[in-house]
Amino acid sequence: MGRRRLDKSTGVLIYVQNPKNGSSCAVVSKKKYSLQSSQKIQYSLNCTDATKPQTCPKDYPRMFQPTDLHATECPEYFRWIHEDLQAWKSTGITKEMVERTRDFAHYRLVILKGRVYVEHFRKPYQTRDVGTIWGIVQLLRLYPGKIPDLELMFYCNDQPMIMKNDYQGPNATLPPPLFRFCGNQSAFDITFPDWSFWGWAEINIGPWESTVRAIRQNSERIEWNNKVPYAYWKGNTGVAATRRDLMKCNATSGQDWKAHLYHQEWSLEVSQGFKQSKLEDQCTHRYKIYVEGEAWSVSEKYIMACNSMTLMVKPEFLDFFTRGMIPLEHYWPIRPDNKCRDIKFAVEWGNNHPQEAQVIGESGSKFMEEGLKMKNVYDYMFHLLTGYGKLLTYKPEIPPGATEYCTETMACPAKGLFRKNMLESMVKSPSDSPPCALPSPYEQGELQAFLGRKESVSRQVERWEAKYWEKMNKN
Repeated sequence: MGRRRLDKSTGVLIYVQNPKNGSSCAVVSKKKYSLQSSQKIQYSLNCTDATKPQTCPKDYPRMFQPTDLHATECPEYFRWIHEDLQAWKSTGITKEMVERTRDFAHYRLVILKGRVYVEHFRKPYQTRDVGTIWGIVQLLRLYPGKIPDLELMFYCNDQPMIMKNDYQGPNATLPPPLFRFCGNQSAFDITFPDWSFWGWAEINIGPWESTVRAIRQNSERIEWNNKVPYAYWKGNTGVAATRRDLMKCNATSGQDWKAHLYHQEWSLEVSQGFKQSKLEDQCTHRYKIYVEGEAWSVSEKYIMACNSMTLMVKPEFLDFFTRGMIPLEHYWPIRPDNKCRDIKFAVEWGNNHPQEAQVIGESGSKFMEEGLKMKNVYDYMFHLLTGYGKLLTYKPEIPPGATEYCTETMACPAKGLFRKNMLESMVKSPSDSPPCALPSPYEQGELQAFLGRKESVSRQVERWEAKYWEKMNKN
């Protein structure tokens, strides 16, 4: 006979056997079990007295055995993790490489034994740093004991910093690693999920899971044939010339480019309580336009979740999931230098081929809802950080003056929508299943074939459009 006890600090079930033959000693054996739901670790938020500094608990679980040991295959876009880390695959990453980005990185983040420490260098726009750090803290709660010790630098602005042209030639040094929210073909920057997956309080956007659910539900209330047969876009035109150029495509009495375009005045929205900027209310059109801002825009995932056919103005910058999408399967390609004519043709084509257009719209939305579910976002972070950590050639240390971050130190003092978003997106317990299985890297020529396929589809659309305008001009 004996009894079982759950060691909450490790997630290990301890079996204590009763002593035999009057012995005063008990036999204690530790064994990892597939814990049943009644034994599952549940995280609690332990906030101290507001008059005292909030500290991180010392008893976070260091490991956990999931109940389901089967790992599903990660989505195809996870293969880009190998590409983003390729520059350091044969050499590893030294401390000197990491330090070279200190002059412009916004913060240094260190993970040691499952705990997070941050050294802040400069304040980014709004709370981009806070949102991303919160996401990493939640990742460690989802997969306790699984993330290796590591040190990284994070840059929160939009433009790329580590340009490939600066690291070419016989005397070129190796590029320093720098994490950022988007990348492009001309930069070595490592692409990481953006802060808005855990909410964007400054503009009244909640965490991704509840937001995409609300968008989907509102979109499905309107039948495709009852949606406005025009393209729709609403956003801040002040951040980029390409957006101001887009506004020239607005439908007018003199020229109907089949687009309804609106400038979003965020300062007015803030003062009026965000009455005109709810994302779930912007799914009334059959077609929605995505156009970049200063670089990539977080609006992309919300636009594509609308179940409308997305008209994507060819982006220069790509976030971590966009690289897995294919034109005519997930979106309709629009040329940056031919926006108005391309948009008009896309809308006309869709209105003449409603079933095909609806399928593209639904496929893009499915990619957002299923391919970009939060489990996949966390798994992408897991594999990227794990792969990056393995490349470090030195043992990270806690930086002098660094701040330890955890759920308690971030959520307990938070107020208003910031606190609401944190409580909603807080990981409540370790994952029931392991991270998905990372696909193998692209083989030689395979990536170029994939990119060539996407380009070929875009060229096909251009040929269709050329015939359309040729016919229109004859009439």
